[in-house]
Amino acid sequence: MSHGAEPAAERPAPAPALPRSVLADTVLERLTALYPTAADPERARSAAAYMKQIAPFLGIPTPRRRALSRTVLEGTPRPEEPDCAAIALRCWALPEREYQYFAVDYLRRHVARCSSGFVPVLRHLVTAASWWDTVDLLAAHVAGPLVAADPVLRRTMDEWIEDDDLWTVRTALLHQLRFREATDAHRLFGYCLRRADHPDFFIRKAIGWCLREYAKTDPHAVREFVDGARDRLAPLSVREATKHL
Repeated sequence: MSHGAEPAAERPAPAPALPRSVLADTVLERLTALYPTAADPERARSAAAYMKQIAPFLGIPTPRRRALSRTVLEGTPRPEEPDCAAIALRCWALPEREYQYFAVDYLRRHVARCSSGFVPVLRHLVTAASWWDTVDLLAAHVAGPLVAADPVLRRTMDEWIEDDDLWTVRTALLHQLRFREATDAHRLFGYCLRRADHPDFFIRKAIGWCLREYAKTDPHAVREFVDGARDRLAPLSVREATKHL
């Protein structure tokens, strides 16, 4: 989902200590050797411009990048949580955006190997080099599964929705995107009301998006909520929420 807003300058959460990981050593050595072989400077300039210069790019198309990723990971074992943390943090420390895309794909695949102890790493990933292309996937495919696996983390999302960092707030709003019938509607609607007056485009858009997604499961509840909160929700949020109702 592309947006026209400019990247917001936020202070990233401190990076957690980097775990020692032989697997991460292997993966990063292969990754940083293989990805640059497919670099395309012209495509890289175009991608960086499209993503509002949030980071430099190598210029690798997604299908090609994922094919290279399969080569990088060939023969590697299933990771443990410290391996996931080390790979993600080391990818985030590299300048080119494709390395962060690799980390997001890796975490999506192996999030079940992670526990609530991964949250400090996730917080850093959400708040460092932040833009919708990584944050939205981390919210739906990493934060969401972690909360689903450990409901105690709902309290963490309750803290994140109050945060001053807009990407942390957006993650809290979007973490239930894939929950469907398991959605905590009371919490979802409460989050939307709590940040309804947020001035940033990305938060107002996220409010509408999470409501629209839940409307696929319970359209009546979303319609009732939007009708009752229309005077508090931004017009953008209302348009997004009711797009398919």
